Amino acid sequence: MKTRTKAQTAAAGFAVLLALTACGGTATSTPAPGSSTTSNTADISQGVQPDAAAVKLLPQSYKDKGELTVAMDLHYPPTTFLSDDNKTPIGLNPDVARLVAKKLGLKLKFENTVFDTIIPGIDGGRYDFTVTTMAPTPERLKVLDMINYFKAGNSIAVSAGNPLKLTNETLCGKNIAVTAGSTGQLKRLPALSEQSCTSKGQPAINAVTLPNVQEALTQLASKRVDGILYDTTSLAWAGKQQPGAFTILTPQINVGSSDLTAIGLKKGSPLTPALQAAVQSVLNSPEYKQSLSNWGLESGAITDAKLN
Repeated sequence: MKTRTKAQTAAAGFAVLLALTACGGTATSTPAPGSSTTSNTADISQGVQPDAAAVKLLPQSYKDKGELTVAMDLHYPPTTFLSDDNKTPIGLNPDVARLVAKKLGLKLKFENTVFDTIIPGIDGGRYDFTVTTMAPTPERLKVLDMINYFKAGNSIAVSAGNPLKLTNETLCGKNIAVTAGSTGQLKRLPALSEQSCTSKGQPAINAVTLPNVQEALTQLASKRVDGILYDTTSLAWAGKQQPGAFTILTPQINVGSSDLTAIGLKKGSPLTPALQAAVQSVLNSPEYKQSLSNWGLESGAITDAKLN
């Protein structure tokens, strides 16, 4: 009989966790305590009526087309993922996108795509907008109009029990995974490295850029990286699904970027005024608050659909 090593046991535990963020039918197979992903698959926008003020601002070309295309990377519970049928986008971001479309009196088409291809796709006209927990960084604002709809943040996850006794201030020289194109890669980790390490003569934090969080979790389980910098909401959700799989350091990483997240569409788009009005109408609605409650994200509520 073979005996599993601790590493093998940890990796097996992470296999369950990885299913939570995989683009497959097991994405919601283990709901968080006190939640039911089955009950959250209903279209929260059913019965929502168009907002006349927002519709008035809608360009005629969109009225004639009758549809908006939204780009999302459907791998990030609880904000953006797939239901058990492997077909239905669920989470806060799909809820908001559906509500925005209803406020404009339009149908909605989802396009599931890799996160770092979303902005080029919008710039190239393949997608009308994105609702994908994207922070309004200066670089993004050069090519996108971005409208605030939620407040989030990033945290560091380390091996269960934090055997290396790491803190946010003692990551110098450590290998920290970030996802390609994310605010963590582009803003937060470089800022944290400069603040805590290089400005004090310590070695920089080594960013290990990976294509998605599944790969990052695999590498953390096998100890090929020392930690992961990722969305706090998603880490907290995953921690409820697989208790003891990893430890989240506190507090959140609050350097390098705003905690606000924003809807993005092509800079200077004629759709921007209508979309901003629709987002504000959503933020004022009971459905927005219900969606936040459904996914355990009440603390991220905002009231101002500011155009950055």
